[in-house]
Amino acid sequence: MLNPLKVGFSVIAGPIQSIAEAPYSTTDLLIEFFASRNKMQEKNSDLEDEIRELSYSSQRLAAIEAENIRLRGLLGSRGRLSADVLVAEIVGIDPNNQRREVVVDKGKSDGVRVRQAVIDAEGLFGQIIATGQSNARVLMVSDPRHAIPIEIVRSGFRSIAVGTGRSDRLDLEYVSTTADLRKGDLLVSSGLGGRFPRGYPVGEIQSVDIDPARNYADVYASVQARLNTSRHVLILFEGTTP
Repeated sequence: MLNPLKVGFSVIAGPIQSIAEAPYSTTDLLIEFFASRNKMQEKNSDLEDEIRELSYSSQRLAAIEAENIRLRGLLGSRGRLSADVLVAEIVGIDPNNQRREVVVDKGKSDGVRVRQAVIDAEGLFGQIIATGQSNARVLMVSDPRHAIPIEIVRSGFRSIAVGTGRSDRLDLEYVSTTADLRKGDLLVSSGLGGRFPRGYPVGEIQSVDIDPARNYADVYASVQARLNTSRHVLILFEGTTP
């Protein structure tokens, strides 16, 4: 006789019990949800840190590889030279925009002297203008105070290439309007004057502007050396005077 009553009571009490337990079930679900959310946030944070570390490592490897490529180019240039040379690293840049100078980590104690020529893997970089015991100051070919006797490889024409203050341009002085010059002609040091050895790449002619009303042509050339990106240079011990 009691079984039907039990069944009926269960049917009636079931929904009531579910309603009574609902807040507790909801609370458990919310706790589980926020716990899972916190774990996911922590995992995402860990992954972001790992990505940053991998990105930093990748950038470092790229910088090292680029440096190795530049050094191989520089050492390759060294192997092609007959002169005694000294590898130096650029450790400082003159902040004065009116001057184009850098500081290298070799000086008097390494035998470095004023007037020595400096090159990088691509071409003539500049010359030593001051020396300390363990460093030296280099005047780059782009400085307006810098001038170098050059000759055109194709024709043998000689002129003077002067800096313009721009790292990508040199001007040729006193070029006759009848001079045999063409865009793309390679400029090398002529060796005249004894300060720079002969035959080092200086630049490439980019423009020849001839005005019949003037006595001289406007000629400018690009700079062969990588003035803004080279980290290491070679100091030459040939063709200089103490």
